[in-house]
Amino acid sequence: MTASPMTDPKTLKSENTTHFGFSEVPEAEKAGKVQGVFSSVASKYDVMNDAMSMGIHRVWKDAMMDWLAPRPGQKLLDVAGGTGDISFRFLKRAGRGHATVCDLTEPMLIEGRKRAEAEALGDSLDWVVGDAMHLPFPDNSFDVYTISFGIRNVTRPQEALNEAFRVLRPGGRLMVLEFSQIPNDLMQKAYDLYSFNVIPKMGQAIAGDAESYQYLVESIRQFPDQETFLDMVRKAGFENAKYRNLTMGIACLHSGWKI
Repeated sequence: MTASPMTDPKTLKSENTTHFGFSEVPEAEKAGKVQGVFSSVASKYDVMNDAMSMGIHRVWKDAMMDWLAPRPGQKLLDVAGGTGDISFRFLKRAGRGHATVCDLTEPMLIEGRKRAEAEALGDSLDWVVGDAMHLPFPDNSFDVYTISFGIRNVTRPQEALNEAFRVLRPGGRLMVLEFSQIPNDLMQKAYDLYSFNVIPKMGQAIAGDAESYQYLVESIRQFPDQETFLDMVRKAGFENAKYRNLTMGIACLHSGWKI
């Protein structure tokens, strides 16, 4: 007698595990492991971003704002917003508005509150501990939803996109900035050599934590390519969904509208 699909142990394994870097872990454990990574590196997170990307992450975030074109009075939800980089940029571009920074890892939010920008924009900012798959906000609450270098760390990214659609108002905008895949194989190999050989060592030297940055490099390789992720954005209900490669596809912006 063969096991039914509902009871087959192999089926259960595939349904209840996910990747954590190149490792397979139970889905229930991933969020805690991700929290551990970002709690460990929180105090050096911004410094490491500059070091790892040689400052290019700032150009990517500015490109995100250029495409997003924030308008006065808009309400932003910045998920996996960590130290507030995207929210600060959004509020400065909008001139006036409100940003809610939501992150699973409280030490990242604490570091964000310490930044000078946070003090200057205190009345326009909220800091909320929350899970991208189960956002603690009502339906139709925000004009804009952003997630920057965070969705690949979510246990089930499709559920995060579904939640983004839920909390956006009709006419609201989704924008995702994430590492992606370089369409040129030779250039991808060169980038892999840098990522796997340099970034963990840099993490050890600057943040005292090579292991967390090894995970972050591996998580990039596990993330869907541009077209696959575009399909996920559409599946969540977003229309007029498009993407733009940044720096030859090292990073990518995906955009969609709740219509």
